[in-house]
Amino acid sequence: MVWKIEGILDRLGLTKDDTVGMALSGGGAKGFSHIGVLKAFESFGIRPDILSGVSAGSIAASLYGAGLTTDDIVQCFAEASGFSDFTEWAIPKEGFLKLNRFGKLLESWLPVRNLEDMKIPTVICATDFDHGKSVGWSKGEIVPRVMASCSIPIIFQPVKINGVNYVDGGVLRNLPAWAIRDYCTTLYGLDCSPMKKTYHYKPSVIEIAYRSFHLMTKANTPQDIRLCDHVITIDSLSHIKTFELSALRHGVKVGYETGCRALEKILGDKRR
Repeated sequence: MVWKIEGILDRLGLTKDDTVGMALSGGGAKGFSHIGVLKAFESFGIRPDILSGVSAGSIAASLYGAGLTTDDIVQCFAEASGFSDFTEWAIPKEGFLKLNRFGKLLESWLPVRNLEDMKIPTVICATDFDHGKSVGWSKGEIVPRVMASCSIPIIFQPVKINGVNYVDGGVLRNLPAWAIRDYCTTLYGLDCSPMKKTYHYKPSVIEIAYRSFHLMTKANTPQDIRLCDHVITIDSLSHIKTFELSALRHGVKVGYETGCRALEKILGDKRR
């Protein structure tokens, strides 16, 4: 499915005027902040009617949309000993790493198998590498679609679904507001992937690949920011490395604090 997400309004059982949407960006380990922001929304009595996610955001969106609590999601990642629990090396023909281990873990965490069964309607976004376009799935198996959404080119192998190769959704749209803008009145964008103000070049293929990818996401995010009613940006985690799993609890804490500050301002402005 491309651009128009079929069946979403039917599953919501609500009119467009009643819906709150949250679009969760990619950002590697910085995506742990999404958990904290979702917790902040809960503390203000706000729960999304629809979610969309890219890359790290697709992981948070799929787990939350399937019914896990924010504490449940933290516990899932807290049990991992390191990045090697999620990946394995591959013959570097299509990518250096495979996400098969992560796929098995994600499958064990999720209480449902298909997107149609989510407690909160959820759109997982990726890039159709063969046809050069963004896609959003609200139907089908969750695990392969999340793996596709997370597959940074060169670093990870593309994921093939129904004969088509897919890579990280951040290649074209790192903040997936486009996928659910038509299905909600109030749309919050959760952007956890700001650029570092300073950069020190490292002569490494993986470092160059990721830096190039990050520059792409910087360039394509503004178009989706303009689609959001409110954007919560996590600036203070720009130093966190892509695969720094030890940043879990710090990321959640920063996300929660940033989310609370943002919501105090947003809701305060609405009350005036």
